[in-house]
Amino acid sequence: MTAADIQIVVLAAGEGTRMKSALPKVLHKVAGRSLLGHVMGAVAGAGASHVAVVIGPGRDDVAKEAAQHVPNAEAFVQAERLGTAHAVLAARRALERRAAAVVIAFADTPLVRPQTIRRLADAVIDGGAAVAALAFRPADPKGYGRLITEGDRLIAIREEKDASEAERAIALCNAGLMALSGAEALPILEAIGNDNAQREYYLPDAVAQAVARNLKTTWLEASAEEVMGINDRAQLAAAERLLQERLRAEALAAGVTMTAPETVFLAADTRFGRDVVIEPHVVFGEKVAVGDNVTIRSFSHLEGAVIEADARIGPYARLRPGAKIGRDAHIGNFVEVKEATVGEGAKANHFAYLGDAVVGARSNIGAGTITCNYDGFAKHRTELGAGVFVGSNSTLVAPLRIANGAYVAAGSVVTRDVAEDALAIGRSRQTNKENGGAKLRTHLAAIKEAQKGKTKG
Repeated sequence: MTAADIQIVVLAAGEGTRMKSALPKVLHKVAGRSLLGHVMGAVAGAGASHVAVVIGPGRDDVAKEAAQHVPNAEAFVQAERLGTAHAVLAARRALERRAAAVVIAFADTPLVRPQTIRRLADAVIDGGAAVAALAFRPADPKGYGRLITEGDRLIAIREEKDASEAERAIALCNAGLMALSGAEALPILEAIGNDNAQREYYLPDAVAQAVARNLKTTWLEASAEEVMGINDRAQLAAAERLLQERLRAEALAAGVTMTAPETVFLAADTRFGRDVVIEPHVVFGEKVAVGDNVTIRSFSHLEGAVIEADARIGPYARLRPGAKIGRDAHIGNFVEVKEATVGEGAKANHFAYLGDAVVGARSNIGAGTITCNYDGFAKHRTELGAGVFVGSNSTLVAPLRIANGAYVAAGSVVTRDVAEDALAIGRSRQTNKENGGAKLRTHLAAIKEAQKGKTKG
């Protein structure tokens, strides 16, 4: 999209009481990203020159979230909630720039696409409209405002409670998003009154104000799915389902193989290389990047991880934030990796925990091995060189360094550094007592018999 002088105002001041949550509605997540984050991403993709976010009083957390996605976004506070037009006017300083187009978006519509936002802006910039509204056709229009049109001209947006019987039969409904001419935005918004039951200033009334001024008005249409708003947990779940379908389709189109796509859950920022294979029931959290020819086996959970080419993950693997898996490395069943780098060709194939660690190239981590990285007060690192062999059921107590080519005997507790090519044996000497097993059985049987006698007594 080419650059244009577009001011976008994102309305994010709603309380979202139907969410029944201490968290602001717009900070709830779908596909690992907040509702607001999705909208800000669409805004950035639309090529906005300036972005304003209208927040409620004391909602620095919402302003911070917006800035994470659009760093130069300006936050404006709507001190009183007196309607959507009133909310837009809270960003008056942004409107005074008189951009070529002002687009009003809503922070609870996470499925809106950048192209749709840009289409609204273009209807003003290229199409000469003073007001361009976004419409959709829901399966059930009940409760939505209706668009009253004449050809491609928009005459009014009528709230359902104010609509006639004929107007209620109209299938074209108000999606909320709107674009205004930058030159006309302030005069139109300031003229909107609050002569209604709620005594609020409604953005849809901008259409009537433009018509009264003999200004051009128009409308564009989007799918019902794209413009769905989130007001409660059920709608949040519906948005998750729709967004997952979209993300899966994009991944498949990009060359990812998913044997059961409906069972794979992706994050909005998941990145894949070529010829990746994902088996059923895999979950991707935020900030996962997967290289070429990687196979991720069933029931694995990944977040904050980088996986280089040709690696194999799972089944039942867990990669936590900070996991870096090298080329052709193998992370097997019930292996957990956190803040650890696993080098090229290294293997941890069974039941292991690697936390705050470096595992050198071609090293082998035996089944049941753990890095003891936490002493109750601080985290410590374990560093393994290249070609290290760690036997099964070993405990590596950090801070610890095991140099290139070293061996750790199975069942060892290693508390001291191990030199290059050394063999570390950190277990007590085995003692075999002749006839000791028989004596132990006799002793235990006597105890059991005595306990039975006490129970009967």
